[in-house]
Amino acid sequence: MKIHEYQAKEILRRYGVTTPRGRVTADAAEARAIAEELGGRCVVKAQIHAGGRGKGGGVKLAKDPAEAEALARQILGMQLVTHQTGPEGQLVRKVLIEEALQIARELYLAVTLDRAESKPVIIASAAGGMEIEEVAQKDPDAITRIHVDPHLGLLPFQGRTIARRLGLKGETAAKAAKLVAALVRAYLETDASLAEINPLMITAEGDVLALDAKMNFDDNALFRHRDIVEMRDLDEENPLEVEASKYNLNYIKLDGEIGCMVNGAGLAMATMDIIKLSGSEPANFLDVGGGASQETVENAFRILVSDPNVKAVMVNIFGGIVRTDRIANGMLAALRSLGGVGMPVVVRLEGTNSEQGRAILRESEFDFIVVETMAEAAQKVVAAVKGGA
Repeated sequence: MKIHEYQAKEILRRYGVTTPRGRVTADAAEARAIAEELGGRCVVKAQIHAGGRGKGGGVKLAKDPAEAEALARQILGMQLVTHQTGPEGQLVRKVLIEEALQIARELYLAVTLDRAESKPVIIASAAGGMEIEEVAQKDPDAITRIHVDPHLGLLPFQGRTIARRLGLKGETAAKAAKLVAALVRAYLETDASLAEINPLMITAEGDVLALDAKMNFDDNALFRHRDIVEMRDLDEENPLEVEASKYNLNYIKLDGEIGCMVNGAGLAMATMDIIKLSGSEPANFLDVGGGASQETVENAFRILVSDPNVKAVMVNIFGGIVRTDRIANGMLAALRSLGGVGMPVVVRLEGTNSEQGRAILRESEFDFIVVETMAEAAQKVVAAVKGGA
């Protein structure tokens, strides 16, 4: 789960991370009032679940409250396009009004999970304000990585090491080490998958602040954090993904034209690969689970064909735990409730009761294309999309 910048800063402040003063608003007139409270000169920042907002025109410096109101009016309601939103952009519904501070240096600091080591890892760089992927590609030595034992947490010398490698000294280094420790605590105690500060700002006075912040959370641990769940902004999520989450379906919207319904994450990845290998693109990742019921399949199919980009559907089910005849009946129920879908549906059923499942589909009133192998299913669905047989 993702949250907005202003929400991430709210969480980080609880753990002792210093941030600029500011408030969020959805009203341009209120933006002016907030700017007056902050002393006039301020920054107006679009709040969407995407990076690169500054390059897209979503972060502006205002010299006084009147300009803050004008900029807020300009940004609110805009379709902000960044490298993370895609060409369609994201509608801006809120702006964060923050005090403008004098920046002496911009650094990068984050905590995330190193899956290879099964440990959290601190990532730090003196090249703040840039995309860390770009820094890693151009100058890998500019990035410091230090692993954290999840049981012990951050050890004091590790925080001091990070500060030293960022080129900080004296009281500023001590403040930075303290902030690193606070960020690690926030990451561990909230079950975050990412806690990122970019840039980490050093002021002319030597203070250390989180100028920007981003936090993502492990969905599987959200039951422990009701306060964080309340921060979820459904307006920032794909409507089909929101609908799928109601039924505990693992669905991710993609940009292709072939809808995929599969049981099992590994098989779903293989299905997406074979669609690409056959000359087309998957429109989604959809794993209905190993024990999918008829109701689950019906909801999954309904969500799948609700995507206007989908021109054909490939169903690829291996019945280990799940019975494929139940999958077939769920598909029929979905199509009957939808009154048909008006597009080719290619189905490969294998495993438990697969012959019965295929027979159910072949004898139905719908023109399913029923095949026995995954390769044949991919070839058939791609041919259907491209106008072939």
